[in-house]
Amino acid sequence: MSKFLADQRVLTILTCGSVDDGKSTLIGRLLYEQGQIPEDELAGLTNRAEEAIDYSLLLDGLEPEREQGITIDVAYRYFKAAGRHFIVADTPGHEQYVRNMITGASNSDLAILLVDARNGLTSQTFRHAHIVSIMGIRHVVLAVNKIDLVNFDERVFQNISTEFRKLAELLRFSDFEMIPVSALLGDNVSTRSSRMTWYEGPTLLQLLAGSEVPEKARTGFRMPVQLIVRSDGGGRGVAGTIASGQIAIGDKIVLLPSGRVTSIKEISSAGRAVGRAEAREAVTLTLSDHVDVARGDVAASPSDQPHVGSQFVAQIVWLGDETLRPGRSYLLKQGTRAVGVSITAIKYRVDVQTMAHEAAKELRTNEIGVCNLITAAPLVFDSYAENAAMGGLIVIDRATNMTVAAGIVLHPLTRSTTIRPPTLFVTKDARAHLKGHRPALLWLTGLSGAGKSTIANATEARLNAMGVHTILLDGDCLRGGINKDLGFTETDRIENIRRAGEVSKLMLDAGLVVLCSFISPFAADRRMVRELMRRDEFIEVFVDTPLETCIERDPKGLYRRAIDGEIKNFTGISQVYERPEHAEVTIRTGELTVDGAVDRLVAELSRRGIFDLSGEPGLGHE
Repeated sequence: MSKFLADQRVLTILTCGSVDDGKSTLIGRLLYEQGQIPEDELAGLTNRAEEAIDYSLLLDGLEPEREQGITIDVAYRYFKAAGRHFIVADTPGHEQYVRNMITGASNSDLAILLVDARNGLTSQTFRHAHIVSIMGIRHVVLAVNKIDLVNFDERVFQNISTEFRKLAELLRFSDFEMIPVSALLGDNVSTRSSRMTWYEGPTLLQLLAGSEVPEKARTGFRMPVQLIVRSDGGGRGVAGTIASGQIAIGDKIVLLPSGRVTSIKEISSAGRAVGRAEAREAVTLTLSDHVDVARGDVAASPSDQPHVGSQFVAQIVWLGDETLRPGRSYLLKQGTRAVGVSITAIKYRVDVQTMAHEAAKELRTNEIGVCNLITAAPLVFDSYAENAAMGGLIVIDRATNMTVAAGIVLHPLTRSTTIRPPTLFVTKDARAHLKGHRPALLWLTGLSGAGKSTIANATEARLNAMGVHTILLDGDCLRGGINKDLGFTETDRIENIRRAGEVSKLMLDAGLVVLCSFISPFAADRRMVRELMRRDEFIEVFVDTPLETCIERDPKGLYRRAIDGEIKNFTGISQVYERPEHAEVTIRTGELTVDGAVDRLVAELSRRGIFDLSGEPGLGHE
């Protein structure tokens, strides 16, 4: 019998597996046998051609799903059977919809993993099992479906079970069961099959009815702050859903990342005052002190605090259509907090079939990897193993707002807690005041041969003559020094711009006006540099020169060599250039001379108050 213990709380179930393994049919059959389908809905499930009930239609509600015979979206059904309540999430099996499968897995307690008895474990079965493990589901039922199509052969079931047992042990599932079923005929779904006398285990329904709802959190009190609530009486509270632990009036809490300690004056839940509250409850906590707190902060137990840091290791499933390459800037969503994030390194990629760790510099769609991440601001988190609510994350593409990765925090990086920015006696503002002007960054981007370096060089000469303190960072100069280890692949180009951005930031801290001349072909990388600076410091300058003109100029003979195939990954020929859509300044070299371009840039700096063209020192800063 199952090792699962009975628990009368609602059990949330995930169904997953490859396309056509019968997930929707299995759940539809289960609901039908439990009398959970209204008569009018049942009439719509009849397949007129065969005069039989098509149970899958109960879950496949979207028109494209019914037309194609596949599950696309996550379908949720609520039902009661064997004296307990269930929520079942039927998820798609196609590789294209893995992100939807992850959505269903994120809130599930138990997974039913289906395989077709004729096919056994497929690559998608291995991938789904791995994702189930990543999302913290430790209780799994392997349903070997369509057993009728192999004549209810015990050997087929035993061979599949043996292979799955090895996988389950590698993935460290706490409890797992294997059961032969025929979703279409109902064998071992709700009642024991008379055609498989060799199987002595429980039916699927018996397994589900006897399963416990596992407690995923091993930590104390945690509550991400969702909303700041102000009462008419002047009191202030923090509202959110308790992720783990419990809280009572009078308890002390620490607000992170600030570290301020206060206590609980009042607790309200569902509009009424209560003395205590626990995990999964939505509450408003009225604080005893007027402390600074904001959405995205976390209230926690002072004696059992989560990690606070900006660097950690995570296991992720890459969902983006574009390949993941380290260095790009994204948005990380965790709990109620959203913060900029960059994946700095891929430690290894996981082979979902062998569990082997493979060296990798990139991740493709649906690949799983372990990566180092760094956030733009401190994050409050637990490892996923300790607290799923505080250790789960998604990564969002800033340009498209699409979710490109989902994952879990494995552990913080030690350097995240040991590295602290020093407190300097001489500040950035003090350096700027000494120079008599504010710092700024002119980031010139455009094709090779567009005229970026010529314009940047002439602009620096003009500013220098005006008494403005400057530095010019050119792509070729940096590649001869700090970036001499980098090539011209897309990955190396990303790192080239990341380093240039960090150097530029240091130059801004020195109070300089920085002029950068880089092709910087990718919009995401230019956005990454922009986000390193204060909003008013970064000025994107698009040197807009037609490709034909650049080829005609070809000062270094690079275009000819690229066209002849001698140079790979050359921007404009074999590698795309993403034109800026919202550059602060656009210089069309066909319309302006070099002096005219310099006039435009100097005027833009003056307009922003970087310096004063009247010639009176210090006014621009003041």
